[in-house]
Amino acid sequence: MQGFIIKLSRVRDEDMIVTIISELNLTTLYRFYGARHSPINLGFKIDYESENSLKSSIPRMRDVIHLGYKWMGEYDRILIWQQFISLFYPHISSSEEIGPFYYQLLNDCANRWSDQNPKRLAIEAYVALLEHEGRLHSHLNCFFCNEMIHDNISLIRAFLPAHQECSHTLSINSKGLAWLYEHYSTLFLDDYEIERLWYVINEGL
Repeated sequence: MQGFIIKLSRVRDEDMIVTIISELNLTTLYRFYGARHSPINLGFKIDYESENSLKSSIPRMRDVIHLGYKWMGEYDRILIWQQFISLFYPHISSSEEIGPFYYQLLNDCANRWSDQNPKRLAIEAYVALLEHEGRLHSHLNCFFCNEMIHDNISLIRAFLPAHQECSHTLSINSKGLAWLYEHYSTLFLDDYEIERLWYVINEGL
């Protein structure tokens, strides 16, 4: 099986509880520490086997192979990737059968992570996630006052729209936002707007 590690929890000594998002499921496995074991880390894509044990309710992870990417040698890209992928566990941890969308989204992002600004790619992926979950608010009524927003659009957590004067945050240009929502592209957003949206994403999916 293949999947992305979205959470690591250390237990006794160097053993770990590992949560993996695969194509159809969210899986929790026990990883025993050993000198011959392949190193694993948050965000790694791995190939692995799951082995049930009579002594534990959590299956054991074995035969792990790290499926690396060329950008894994770039510290800045790895850091942003780990920040992004760590957001998925609290978002989907209550579900075991999640369908292929989340795995495919992460797989597509990982394949493209070295080709463009990773924060832009994460923002584009997040809009696709919101659309998939039926949470993308393309009708621009302010979250705080419920009045229509005609200009100075601001986005708060979950990309909920708000007047800039209601949210007291940086505004996003309407042309760039419309293009993002329609084409999943940050082409018309400047670097300041990207930093603002990246901050919003890190508040939680």
